[in-house]
Amino acid sequence: MKQNYFITTLLLMILCCINKPANVLAKEEGFDPVEYVSPLVGTLSTFQLSTGNTYPAIARPWGMNFWVPQTGKMGDGWTYVYSANKIRGFKQTHQPSPWINDYGQFSIMPVVGAPVFDQEKRASWFSHKSEIAKPYYYKVYLADHDVVTEITPTERASMFRFTFPKSDSSFVVIDAFDKGSYIKIIPEENKIIGYTTKNSGGVPDNFKNYFVITFDKSFTYKYTFSGNDLKHDDELTDNHVGAVIGFKTRKGEVVHAKVASSFISIEQARQNLAELGNDSFDQVVSTGKTAWNKALSRIEVEGGSLDQYRTFYSCMYRSMLFPRKFYEIDSTGKVVHYSPYNGQVLPGYMYTDTGFWDTFRCLFPFLNLVYPSVNKEIQEGLINTYKESGFFPEWASPGHRECMVGNNSASILVDAYMKGVKVDDLETLYKGLIHGTESVHPKVKSTGRLGYEYYNKLGYVPYNVGINENAARTLEYAYDDWCIYKLAKELKRPQKEINLFAKRAMNYKNLFDPETRLMRGKNADGKFMSPFSPLKWGDAFTEGNSWHYTWSVFHDPQGLINLMGGKESFVSMLDSVFTVPPIFDESYYGQVIHEIREMQIMNMGNYAHGNQPIQHMIYMYNYAGQPWKAQYWLREVMNRMYTPGPDGYCGDEDNGQTSAWYVFSAMGFYPVCPGSNEYVLGAPLFKKTTISFENGNKMVINAPTNSQENRYIESMTLNGKTCTRNFLTHAELLSGGEINIKMSNTPNYKRGVNPEDFPYSFSVNEKK
Repeated sequence: MKQNYFITTLLLMILCCINKPANVLAKEEGFDPVEYVSPLVGTLSTFQLSTGNTYPAIARPWGMNFWVPQTGKMGDGWTYVYSANKIRGFKQTHQPSPWINDYGQFSIMPVVGAPVFDQEKRASWFSHKSEIAKPYYYKVYLADHDVVTEITPTERASMFRFTFPKSDSSFVVIDAFDKGSYIKIIPEENKIIGYTTKNSGGVPDNFKNYFVITFDKSFTYKYTFSGNDLKHDDELTDNHVGAVIGFKTRKGEVVHAKVASSFISIEQARQNLAELGNDSFDQVVSTGKTAWNKALSRIEVEGGSLDQYRTFYSCMYRSMLFPRKFYEIDSTGKVVHYSPYNGQVLPGYMYTDTGFWDTFRCLFPFLNLVYPSVNKEIQEGLINTYKESGFFPEWASPGHRECMVGNNSASILVDAYMKGVKVDDLETLYKGLIHGTESVHPKVKSTGRLGYEYYNKLGYVPYNVGINENAARTLEYAYDDWCIYKLAKELKRPQKEINLFAKRAMNYKNLFDPETRLMRGKNADGKFMSPFSPLKWGDAFTEGNSWHYTWSVFHDPQGLINLMGGKESFVSMLDSVFTVPPIFDESYYGQVIHEIREMQIMNMGNYAHGNQPIQHMIYMYNYAGQPWKAQYWLREVMNRMYTPGPDGYCGDEDNGQTSAWYVFSAMGFYPVCPGSNEYVLGAPLFKKTTISFENGNKMVINAPTNSQENRYIESMTLNGKTCTRNFLTHAELLSGGEINIKMSNTPNYKRGVNPEDFPYSFSVNEKK
């Protein structure tokens, strides 16, 4: 009887644990958000269809070097895809996107049986069932070699742990890749040094990524390779070189390799190796886990499903990878960097690998809110970029790259300044902003302002002067001018200067077509381009159509409402985005690009969340006094377009932007207009969210009645006071306290509650 009672009690305890909500378990066992993260989210992508176009980045937050299991061939931008079944190596990567590709890359691969260098012959079958991927740790079984490989990183170094079978022929391959590389084996030190120059652009002529690798086991075999030709030299420089070292191993024998690299020198790579210290592999794992948990714990969410926790923290992880550190700490403890702009080694910070066209929208506002000290370093790095190249970057990897449109460095710099993240050299900041409005980079046309002569004279970039994506450029330049206007006012610049940028901020009106109530390209003679199809992707716009870009008036939504004929008409146009069928005109591209296909298959009309231009649009319902429509569609997007699986995104993740959108939206607010210091309300996804700010304050957002059905805000209080407006300020959030929200399954207007007008306080036409 006692035995049966014990068994029954044990079963009940097990069932209670199984059925216990994930957040309760987390509370009891200690908050461990990194364990909700899956680096594999978004990796089930192809050239034709993106579900993120990500790779499992095994790294520290904003680390200089990432590591990735390499399933693609050398030089393939799709370095890891979930559908692959073979691994060719474990690559140090700095790749921000498959479209930009990689630089400073080399790989390490354990093999057994024969010292093969060829990437096809050394490749091994693997299974996701024997793969563990966490931000701070990666493990996989290489079936063809019977080797378990584990990796754990620091910011600039990493440690490998290989578990070999019993073999007289166990090897490790070091591949320095093609386009010019160097390798040297130093057997008396169990060491290999070398460099790779492999890149896809954006580097000076003297660019190199130097690496140092040390093993804790002596070599009994050593050869170098040039291409696939075996060489007997211990030192080799050629187009494509590498090395194979080997030893006898017992069954289950563990061999460690410590790896570090530097963009400065071999000596600095040795200095970076010191990040590992004397720690064991498991200690580095533990330190890495702690680093991620510290960063992720800035936001704690409760009262959601397990999948929602996994999606939220996986998105938060993606929001803390780019831009990456491109600076190093020298032997005297000073911050130095190799400049990807002039090839010199210089003092100060440098970050890289991000495209501002994507990330100005909410990734950088996320950093300003939650990690301002990190963004302070990034901002100082931007000042260094201007000093070293004559321009602020728009797309950097690692130097200026020809990609996308706009002059959105203005948004990045001004939003930071307005939110208290201020650079030391303010004079250079402002000088660089003005320079960007009246020049274009001589070699990289996406840096500066292509078409600035037309824009500054006519108030728009004409459709018929040979400058592609002209309407998109005009709309973004106008917003960027508003950002400069805000800073000019803040700095009390001459009134003439302030007035100039205030006027240019209204240039978006020059492209508004009252007949279609949409933005439309305009010829140099002042006539709208014809014929016009609002469904045509590209052409006057960038990776989108007029339905997507018409809403790119972040800074003056009331002005756009007025142009459209008032709030009712404005809402009707917003509604149309979801009711217009997902049809398209791809003739500009000559093919259906993946962004089009992703819109088509999502079944949300012409709403294309998989690309950035429209991601703020849903929040614009608030400006027209119908916030319940924003609340409805935001929940639809979060529920339908984000998952914690390998196909977790509905388009390119893009350096944290699409992830930061989810993080903001799940918290219940969004920075529609960076530079304004205001966040437009949506509706929270979780019952409780706690944000811990660097100033020591906490903001707790309580929504206890929140549920799948209760997605509408019925009422809200801010620190005990009723709040009827549809926005929060940056200062209010940082001050901490409590926001209490009552959620309902019925929109307010259906209960006879008259919606408050959205108080619009950050227009150029500011209310006094």
